[in-house]
Amino acid sequence: MTSMRSISIVARRMILPGYSKTPALRHSRFTTAATAAILAPSSSFCSLVQQRDRVSSMPGVRSYPPHQHQLFKSTMAAYDDYDDDEQPPPSPPPVNESRDTYNVSQTLVGTEVCAQVGIATLGITQPTTIYRNLTYAELYEHEQQNHDGVVAQTEYGPTMAVSTGHFTGRSPHDKYFVQNGPNSTSAQHIDWNSINQATTPAVFATLHTKAVDYFNTLDEVYVLDCYVGASPTSRKKIRFVHEMAWQQHFCTNMFIRPVAPDELEDFEPDFTVMNACAATVDEYEDLGLNSDTAVVFNIEAGAAVIFGTYYGGENKKGIFSLMNYLLPLSSPHPQLPMHCSANVAKDDATDVCLFFGLSGTGKTTLSADPRRALIGDDEHGWDEHGVYNFEGGCYAKTINLSEATEPDIYRAIHTDALLENVKIVEQEEASAPTTGSVVVATPDYNDTSITENGRVSYPIFHVDDYHKEQMAGHPTNIIFLSCDAFGVLPPVAKLSSGEAMYHFLSGYTAKVAGTERGVKEPSATFSTCFGAAFMTLHPTVYADLLQQKLDTHGTNCYLVNSGWAGGPYGEGERMSIQTTRTCIDAILDGSIGRAEFKQHPIFGFDVPASLAGVDPDVLDIRSTWSSPEAYDEQAQKLGRMYIENFKKYEGKGSIDYTKFGPRI
Repeated sequence: MTSMRSISIVARRMILPGYSKTPALRHSRFTTAATAAILAPSSSFCSLVQQRDRVSSMPGVRSYPPHQHQLFKSTMAAYDDYDDDEQPPPSPPPVNESRDTYNVSQTLVGTEVCAQVGIATLGITQPTTIYRNLTYAELYEHEQQNHDGVVAQTEYGPTMAVSTGHFTGRSPHDKYFVQNGPNSTSAQHIDWNSINQATTPAVFATLHTKAVDYFNTLDEVYVLDCYVGASPTSRKKIRFVHEMAWQQHFCTNMFIRPVAPDELEDFEPDFTVMNACAATVDEYEDLGLNSDTAVVFNIEAGAAVIFGTYYGGENKKGIFSLMNYLLPLSSPHPQLPMHCSANVAKDDATDVCLFFGLSGTGKTTLSADPRRALIGDDEHGWDEHGVYNFEGGCYAKTINLSEATEPDIYRAIHTDALLENVKIVEQEEASAPTTGSVVVATPDYNDTSITENGRVSYPIFHVDDYHKEQMAGHPTNIIFLSCDAFGVLPPVAKLSSGEAMYHFLSGYTAKVAGTERGVKEPSATFSTCFGAAFMTLHPTVYADLLQQKLDTHGTNCYLVNSGWAGGPYGEGERMSIQTTRTCIDAILDGSIGRAEFKQHPIFGFDVPASLAGVDPDVLDIRSTWSSPEAYDEQAQKLGRMYIENFKKYEGKGSIDYTKFGPRI
C-alpha cells in the first residue's frame, strides 16, 4: 500500500482547479511541500478518548481553570502585571507599519526544528524545514517558486492571485464545536443549534490524529505566530502551521503581526488551528459528520482542525467565532465582540463610529471616509477602555470592483495583497522586438464565472490614513445599516436603547428579486447581531452587553437605510449614495441632534423631519409612494416579518426587547 508520504504533489494539486497554466511541480527548492494549507493546535493530544467532565484532565492537554474567562493568559509580557481596575493600559506607540517593518522571519532546517518551534508537542515531528513568519518579500518569492497561483498585473502593482478550488466560501454545515461533557464551561455557554453543531471529544481525537499523521508526511511547513485583538490586555496568541506559502500570506494579512523578533521567543499560543485542508474525512458518516469536509473547534483544549477546504475565510471566521465565545465571558470586565466596521475622527480618538450591516448594505463603502481614519473593516471588540480592531488587515469582496465605487479597496490591491477566486484573464502583449510578445495576467472583477464571492485580503497599512493605533475610545455613534428593498424604512431614524437592541437582534436587510423566473418580490433577511453565523453564545448575551455599554457611555444609535424609496424594488428607486452619506454626515457632525423628529406609526422609532442636504420628502418615506395606502400595507407586511422573526427571542436575556418592535 502506498504511504501518505509518497502521495505526489501533482495528485494533491488536482483538487485545486482554477488556473490552467499553473505548473504541476514546484521549483526544486520547494518540491517536498504539497498544496494543503495546514494550521496547528497548541496542545498535545495523546489521548482524548477518555472524556471526563473536565477536559483539562485529559492526557496531553493543558490544564485550564474551570471558568472559561480564565483560560487565556496575557499575551504581552509588558502587560503581565497590569491591573485594569487601577487605570487604563498605556497605548502602545503607533507603528508606521509597512512591508519592510514586518521582519521577524526565521528559516529553520534540521531534524529538531519541530521541537524548536513547538509543534513537536502536537505530534508533528517529521518536517525538517520550517518557514516561520516569512517577510512579505519572502512570501511573494515562495508563492511564485511554489506555483501557488499567478501574478496578476493590477493598476497599482503586481498581486498574487490564487484559487481555493471547490470551496469559494465557508462551509457552515460542516462547522462543529466539541461538547466536552455537561460540566464543561463551553457545554454550558455555547448556543447549540444548526450553526453551532455539537460533536464529541472522541471524534475530535480521531480528527486530531488524522491531521498530525498528514503533517508528518511533509518535509516542509510554514509556521505563523501572530495575534488577534489590538488591545494588549485582550489579545490572544494564535499559531498557524501551513503547508502552502499563500495560506501563510493570507493569515499574515488578516491577523496582527509581531513587530520584534523577541516576540517569537518562547511563543506559547493561546489557541491553535490545524488545517489539513488537502485531506478529507472519508469516514465522516461513521463519525456522525455532515461530509468529508470538517471545521471543528475544541474550546477547552485550545485547538481546532480543518479538513477538506482551502477557503481562506475559514481561518479568519473560525478565530472570530472563538473571540465571540471568549470575550463576553471575560472577568472582571465582560467584553463585546462585534461584526462591524469602525472609523474615528482624525483629530479626536474619542469620536468613534461603528457600522453594523450585512452584505450589500454599504458597510465597507460608508465607513471609508476621507475625513476619518479607518480602525478596521469587519471585526472589533469593545472593552472597558474603548473599541479595538481584532485584525491586522481587510478581507473585501471584489465583485464589480472599480476605483470609482470603492477607491480604498481598489488602490489597496498591489504587491502583498492576495486575490482569491477572481477571474484572471491572460492576454498577449507586444514586447521588445527581440523578445516578441509576453503573456500578461489581469483580474476581471466583473467576471463572476468562478464565484460571486471573489475576495482580496490586504494588510491594514495598504489603506491610506488608517488609524495606526488600531484602538480608540468608546463609540459616540453606532449605525445599523439596512438595504430595505420593500421601500418601507426611512433613510435615517434615531433609536432608543431598547429599539437599538431590537434591531441589533433582528439584523435585518433585504435581498432584491433575482433573474429567476417567477421571482417578483424582495425577500427579507434576518441575521442576528448582524453576523448570526459567527455568534457562539446566545444572541441575547451580546444584546445585554451592548445595552449595558450604551447605558454606560451614552452612545447614540441610528438606523440608516440605503434601500428603496417611492415603492419597493422594481417600482421605486434606490436612494442615492449621496443621500445616505449626507445622513451619516449629520450623525457624525451632531447636526441630526438638533432636528425635529416624528415617530414612525408602525416601527416607533424617531425620524427627522428635516436634515440639511436631504429632500424632506425622502425623509418622510411614505410621501414618496404614489399610494400612501399601498405604503401602509407594505409597512405592516414588513412589520409582521420582524415580529415573526423575533418570536425566538421572547422572554430571553435579561430584558425582553419584544416591546420595542413594530406595533401592528
